[in-house]
Amino acid sequence: MFATTFASVIWFVVDWCVGTTFRSMSMWELWVNNLLLTAVLMLPFALSRRVWVQIVWLFIADLFMMANLMYSRTYFTAIPPESYGLVSNLSGFTESIWYSLRWSDIGFILILVAGTLFAYRLPNNHPRGMWVKYGCFTAIMAIASAVGLITKGGLYKAYHGLAYGSKCGVPAYTILGHLYYVRTDNLKASDPSLKKDIQRWLDLQNIMGSIPFLPDSIKPRRNLVVILLESFESWVLEKDIDGKPITPYLNSLLADSSTFYAPKMLTQVDCGRSIDAQLLLTAGMLPPEGTVYSTHYPTNTYLTLNKALKQRNGGASYIMSVDKTKVWNFGEVAKSFGYDSIFDKNSWVIDEKVGQGHKLSDGSFFRQSVDKIKEVWNEGDPVMITLVTYSGHHPFLLPKELEDPNFNLETSQLHSTLKRFAVVAHYTDSHLRKIVEYLRSRSDWEDTMVVITGDHEGLMNERKEIIESSPEAANLVDKDQFTPFIILNSPLPGRYGDVLGQVDMYPTLLGLLGAQDFCWKGIGRSVFMPDKIPAAVSSMTKELVGDTAGFGHDNILQFYDARRISDAIIRSDYLKRMQ
Repeated sequence: MFATTFASVIWFVVDWCVGTTFRSMSMWELWVNNLLLTAVLMLPFALSRRVWVQIVWLFIADLFMMANLMYSRTYFTAIPPESYGLVSNLSGFTESIWYSLRWSDIGFILILVAGTLFAYRLPNNHPRGMWVKYGCFTAIMAIASAVGLITKGGLYKAYHGLAYGSKCGVPAYTILGHLYYVRTDNLKASDPSLKKDIQRWLDLQNIMGSIPFLPDSIKPRRNLVVILLESFESWVLEKDIDGKPITPYLNSLLADSSTFYAPKMLTQVDCGRSIDAQLLLTAGMLPPEGTVYSTHYPTNTYLTLNKALKQRNGGASYIMSVDKTKVWNFGEVAKSFGYDSIFDKNSWVIDEKVGQGHKLSDGSFFRQSVDKIKEVWNEGDPVMITLVTYSGHHPFLLPKELEDPNFNLETSQLHSTLKRFAVVAHYTDSHLRKIVEYLRSRSDWEDTMVVITGDHEGLMNERKEIIESSPEAANLVDKDQFTPFIILNSPLPGRYGDVLGQVDMYPTLLGLLGAQDFCWKGIGRSVFMPDKIPAAVSSMTKELVGDTAGFGHDNILQFYDARRISDAIIRSDYLKRMQ
């Protein structure tokens, strides 16, 4: 039973490292901590001396470890503590859950079955001194682990000091260590010195440059419509497969002389994924580390584009989504962001379904959204409207009847995930016309700016496999996690070819809306700033994409420290004093 339990624990480590890096397996702490965990997991057997009790207990532990593995394949971390209370949210994502399984996960079953068979074949005796041996072994492992932690300043500092965060932290310090780290990190928000640190960073941010004003000859826009496309990546734009354009309608919009387009916007969401994208764009903040702000800090003060526009022009703001308000707790977040009305799943007629029949298709969503917009937005009134789509959700399964017969990729030799992704992108593109052409037909179009972007990348940890699958795939798919930043009817049109981050959208839009005087300028930098660093750091992988060469030391430090400061602002509800 000990061997079976230890094998399961180490199989979790191996399975985890396959998706990240095996660097942690060279750490002696990993072996000591996982032996200690094995000893703890052996307690039911030590108390009962019944094989079946340990088997049931280990089966539960295996399910717990597998759940964290599946979660990590999408969010690159273990499950945050508060997310264990959101199990009901999974009901609408059954396909994605099954798709998160890997063949390697069968190892848990094989280990458990083999261990059970061997245990029942052996004599059921209990040698003298078993409790003493068990206690001594557990104590030795606990002391060795404690010594290692003491030399590194404690579990929090040891975990926090790892270069690759939870990539190495979870296998080295176990899931229990991860939960302790996240909990301790949350409590650090009450540190009095934190507020001084935040203010120093914000003061330096303001000194380095404010959001540029538009030239007097250019009129800022009064209305903002944001269209967040699920898992939409830049590489599908202006690309063909077998001579067939993937996104013909968006391609036509990019060719318009009034369009601004930045193709190299790096995904900066973390474990909150879609709801993190709303934080980045609407509130100009990077997501907190190791937790989901929408479940942990939903009622905080957030200074947003909604509030900036209301302060400048008046008018209401609306958010439209096919999800229930409890998914990622987006209903509470929408209120904190300043939305006046929420249109959720119950607002729509579910007449065309995707994802095992759970969610409304983009085609029907856009069509019905036009009717809703006509109801709430009188022409000439200032407004902000956000639309959040679903059809592009992983694993990109579109019902056959919704596919375009002229964009059939069944005979293509491309990677299956790439084909499904392209088919869904083509589908969403073909129906995007409904909402955009309606907005263009309104008498207040000249005062309206439309932002089209992906909420985050979609290919996740399959990206490398897809790129290496064929030369054609390598020519199509970006190696980096880029999502497009498109602004229709932009006061300053053109193309921005350098790298930017999702957090840079907020200050860019604030300037184009003429709201530069709003009290919150955001964590990022407007792409129209002359000293904008053409780079971004991924919140998930911590990797830098772009180029920081030629920029001053202070600029670079400010740039790298942004995530920590944003995290501290959210945890301490720092913006409450600025409202």
